[in-house]
Amino acid sequence: MSSNNTRSPFPTTRMRRMRRDDFSRRMMRETHLSPADFIYPVFVLEGEGAREAVPSMPGVERMSIDLLLAEAKQIAGLGIPAMALFPVTPLSVKSEDAREAYNPQGLAQRAVRAIKQAVPDLGVITDVALDPFTTHGQDGLIDASGYVMNDETKEVLVKQALSHAEAGADIVAPSDMMDGRIGAIRDELETGGYIHTRILAYAAKYASSFYGPFRDAVGSAANLGGGNKYSYQMDPANSDEALHEVALDLQEGADMVMVKPGMPYLDIVRRVKETFQVPTFAYQVSGEYAMLKAASQHGWLDEQAVVMESLLCIKRAGCDGILTYFAKQAAEWMQ
Repeated sequence: MSSNNTRSPFPTTRMRRMRRDDFSRRMMRETHLSPADFIYPVFVLEGEGAREAVPSMPGVERMSIDLLLAEAKQIAGLGIPAMALFPVTPLSVKSEDAREAYNPQGLAQRAVRAIKQAVPDLGVITDVALDPFTTHGQDGLIDASGYVMNDETKEVLVKQALSHAEAGADIVAPSDMMDGRIGAIRDELETGGYIHTRILAYAAKYASSFYGPFRDAVGSAANLGGGNKYSYQMDPANSDEALHEVALDLQEGADMVMVKPGMPYLDIVRRVKETFQVPTFAYQVSGEYAMLKAASQHGWLDEQAVVMESLLCIKRAGCDGILTYFAKQAAEWMQ
């Protein structure tokens, strides 16, 4: 806002005039939401006709691929442009080297192929990270001391991203926070001829305590145990560091950048958007979802009102899109 206030003082200027009626409030509304602003995250599991509730995320279910196809058709019909896939990997295929992550016949790869065949126009985003595939629940390979190794992990992430592109993923989304992985993935995609595969970089992903229900949903919480991800995810106290992370990912070839979590980090969203003016996304994470759901179920909050307000706040901060478990529900409210 300009420091030069051209408005006349009260009572010539009454700011409440424009707030008096619904029509004038709508005329001056600065931020607008639509289903096109949403990305719908889903959890996919093995089997057929399989559906499992996620206890810590009321209303969210893990689904087998056949059921996921019906979900994909529904959200496409609501005008939601993309779905983000998160596989629930069976314990039997988890390993220390996360080799299942790049299995061409892996759960995520099969889900991508099925969705793109059933709903070709729906964007499919895949998670590039190793925590669903490791026996220890970390996002990368570990050394003898338990430290997550950067360069060795990066090599596996490149294989994983390439396998997703080969399966037909429209966007690969590295969420691991290893240094240099965006450039390595971009180089491999270009070399392999996947020049149209977009990269959505989780560029400013914080070591947040709001991720708990997600880890339950994908089955990595038990493997992680008492461990943490402080050595690679960002310190919640830092803001300038996020700008350095975003700058590096853009230089390495990211098409879009992500801030995660959402509402607790709106200051980061605003700084990123104003500094770089690139497609900027936020993830309204599982903990945010669980809090709003629980409060609503207890009758403490009006669910539709607070959900729509929270999404509007994220967009107002500067986001071009929002990953949210409320995507389908919110889109239905907008119909």
